[in-house]
Amino acid sequence: MYNPECMSRSERLFDLLHALRCHRRPVSGKVLAAEIGVSIRTLYRDIASLQALGAAITGEPGIGYVLKPGFLLPPLMFTAEEIEALVLGSRWVADRADDRLRDAAQSALARIGAVLPADLRDHLETSALLVGPGPKIPVDSVDLPTLREAIRTESKMTLVYRDATGTASERVVWPFALAFFDSVRVLLGWCELRQGFRHFRTDRIVSATAGPTRYPKRRRALLKAWRAAEGIAESLD
Repeated sequence: MYNPECMSRSERLFDLLHALRCHRRPVSGKVLAAEIGVSIRTLYRDIASLQALGAAITGEPGIGYVLKPGFLLPPLMFTAEEIEALVLGSRWVADRADDRLRDAAQSALARIGAVLPADLRDHLETSALLVGPGPKIPVDSVDLPTLREAIRTESKMTLVYRDATGTASERVVWPFALAFFDSVRVLLGWCELRQGFRHFRTDRIVSATAGPTRYPKRRRALLKAWRAAEGIAESLD
C-alpha cells in the first residue's frame, strides 16, 4: 500500500510548496499535513527544511503558515504531465500569439530545461503533443506588447477603433485583459465613452496610445467586475 510518508524528500517539499502557494492567507499545519498526506511531525520537519533552503515561510504551530512569493525549490521539479502542459502551451503561444510572446515562451522553456533533472528534461525535449493548424489570424495594426504593458501598469489608453461597419471612433479605455482566441485577439477594457465594459478586436484598433495616467481602479477589481457582468466563474489569477 502506498504511504505518502515514504515518498522522496524532494517530492514532499515540492508538494508542500505547491500547497502553500495555493493559500493566500496563513494556513494551519494540520490542514497542510492533510492536504499533502503526511504526519504533522513530518510537516514541521519539512517546513524547517524549506526555511533552511531559503523559503520565506512565516508562522508557527497554532497560528498558521504563509509563503512569500518568489521562491523556487532547486532543482525545479515537475511531473511528466505538467511538463507536457508547459510544452503544449508554449507551442500554442508560438503559433497563435505575437512574436515577443513566442520568443518569451521559448525562452521560458529553455530556462526550465536548464534546471530540470536529466529524465525530466527528456520529457521536455521529446513531448509528442502538437498544436494543429488554426484559422489565419487577421493582421494587427497595433503593437500588442504596447497593450500588454498598459495592462500591467494599469494605464489609460486612447484608442482609435473601427467597428464592424468600418465607422471609426476615439475611445479612452482602461485596459485590464487581452484574450487570445484561435482566430482573433480581443482587448478587454472599461470604455469612458460608453461607461461600461467593451471588447475591442485588436485587428480593428487603428492606433493605441498609452497615457501617463493610471486608471482609478485596480486591474484585478475590473477583471472581477467584468466576470460578474459576463456570468463567468471567478478563478485564481
